[in-house]
Parts: sequence; C-alpha cells; structure tokens
Amino acid sequence: MLYAVIMAGGSGTRLWPLSRRHYPKQALKLIGERTMFQHSVDRLAPLFSPERVKVGTNATLAAALRDQVPDLPEKNFILEPTGRNSAPAAGLAAIYLLHEDPDAMMVMLTADHYITDTQGFRDALETAAEVAADGTIVTLGVRPTQPSTGYGYIRLGAGEQLVNGFRVYESAGFVEKPDAETAAQFVDSGRYTWNSGMFVWRADRLMAEIEAQMPELYRGLSQIAAGLGTPQEADVLRSVWAEIPSVSIDYGIMEHADRVSVIPVDFGWSDIGNWDSLLDVLMADEDGNVVIGDAVTLDAHGNLLRSDGRLVALIGLDDVIVVDTPDVVLVCAKDRAEAVRDLVRRLEAAGKEQYL
Repeated sequence: MLYAVIMAGGSGTRLWPLSRRHYPKQALKLIGERTMFQHSVDRLAPLFSPERVKVGTNATLAAALRDQVPDLPEKNFILEPTGRNSAPAAGLAAIYLLHEDPDAMMVMLTADHYITDTQGFRDALETAAEVAADGTIVTLGVRPTQPSTGYGYIRLGAGEQLVNGFRVYESAGFVEKPDAETAAQFVDSGRYTWNSGMFVWRADRLMAEIEAQMPELYRGLSQIAAGLGTPQEADVLRSVWAEIPSVSIDYGIMEHADRVSVIPVDFGWSDIGNWDSLLDVLMADEDGNVVIGDAVTLDAHGNLLRSDGRLVALIGLDDVIVVDTPDVVLVCAKDRAEAVRDLVRRLEAAGKEQYL
C-alpha cells in the first residue's frame, strides 16, 4: 500500500524571526489562511486517506500539528526524540511502516513546499509509485525556471520512457548547490532539474540502501524496529536515537544509490526556504512590494514587509526584507536572505536563547 510521509520536524531558521524552535515555519500561516503543514496535508487528498498520511516530527511540535489537522490519527505521528537530519528520519518512518505493512511503499515529502497545481502533483506521485513498484527509487525533479544557486540539481541520464504522460529518466547523479555560472550552464543544457527532495520508494528498498551505505544507521534502526510494539518501545527509541548519526538523504543515500529514476515535473513548486522565496509566490503591489500586515512604502520597490501589530514604514529602499515581531525586527538585503541562518547560529553561539 502507498503511504505519504511528511517530514515536519525542521526548525526553519532561514525564516527567523517568525520561525522559532518551538513554533517553526511548518506551523505558520505564511501563505493564505492555512499553515504550511495544513497545505501539505490538504493537497494529498483524495489520493491518500488520513489513515495513510504519516508525519515525522518531534514531541515539542507534535501537539500543535495535531491540533491543525485533527483528522490525522494520533498514532500516525512518528516522533523523533531529537533532530537527526533527513536520512535517519526517513529510515525511522520506514521501520514504522514496515512494522504495520511489510509491503509498504512510501512517498517522502516535506512540510515547507508550496505547490499550485495540486492535481498535477498527485498525478506525478501516482506515476512515481507505479515506476517504484519494482524497487526503483524515484525522485521528482522540478524543471528549473531560472539558474538558481539555492537548490541542488539532478542530471537527467539515458533510458527515457513515457509513463502516464510523464517522461521518466535514469538519474545521472545529484549535484550540490552550484555557483551562478554553473547553474546557468545546467539550465541552458536542458538536462538538469532542481532537486525537490521528494522521493518515492518501497520501504524495504530504502532499508536495503541504508544497510548497504550507512551500516551504523541500519544497526540503530534495527534495534529500534525490534522494540516496536513492546513495553520498551519508547525507552529503546530514546537510548538508540541518541547515538544515531546526523546525515542528509542526499549525502547518505542518494549520491551512491543504484536504480534511481527522475521524473521532471512542473506543477508550480516552490521551496519556501527563506524570506526571498515568499516574494515568488505572494501577490505583490504595483511596485513589486509584498506587504503582510500593516505597512506603508514610499519610493520603494521589490521589498517584502511583514508586520505584527504595528506599522512598518519604508522609504527609498529597494530589494530589502523587513520582518517585525514583538521582540525582534529583521532588516535584510533580499539577496542575503540565505544568511539569516548564519545570523541565527551567531545568536545561538552568543547564548541569546530567548530569541531562538
């Protein structure tokens, strides 16, 4: 059976100061009147019933997410004791699914994506599941609309086939975030897609890849799996998880996996990773400004202004981000939006925990 697994445990530091440790971006209403997590669940219906939607998150955030989507069964929330990056999170979801259904196939998604063509998205997932049924690992690669340096890329290989109207290629490799010149070459070639981080695989195939490439992680997951359904389940998870290595899916698994296919897609996808990315999906005024809350501009263009309870005024500035919260005001050049993460690290190093 096919299951959706939404990874919703990240801290969202690049959307600070609105996104905080105890209430990160996936729990926030960044686009419209629904939170990012609610959007993620909404677009899965009717392909997935609530019983087949799993959520990987942490105990601190789980209660807020459950309140936002009460139709999801409480048992569908897979709680990580602490964050250990995407490879352990995917592996943990896989052993829970295999405990419930030995033939489980999983769609791995994240809670910070925005997609406009939801039917096209579901059609792509159904096609990917069909391709993955024989044990192939399938990733959805987003057709690039610009030479972005903020995304990783996937090179399209040979072996093209047509499935349900979608072109399916062998993967010729994953590429880390490139510089501007290389990104332009990738886009011009027509042989690269953005790495969306959306994967479809049999749960047992994922575990086989973890066993082959990350034996330490596999041993830990096997110990946790042995404790599932026993009175010691929570204690085993807590003690073993503390020793689990923190590794991303791309680095730990995908870069060296065999039998990987790519389906290029174009369903209005955006990774809401930083403040700049919101400018691409929210309605701007005639000067190109996106205003959320109470704000006024004069001779200002291409800005993002978000206020929380007080007026924000901007005069004579272009391409800046201003985010006002009750205890922090962020002012940032739009092209430095990625550096917000570095600023958060500096605050953490300085011991300013009250702002994190």
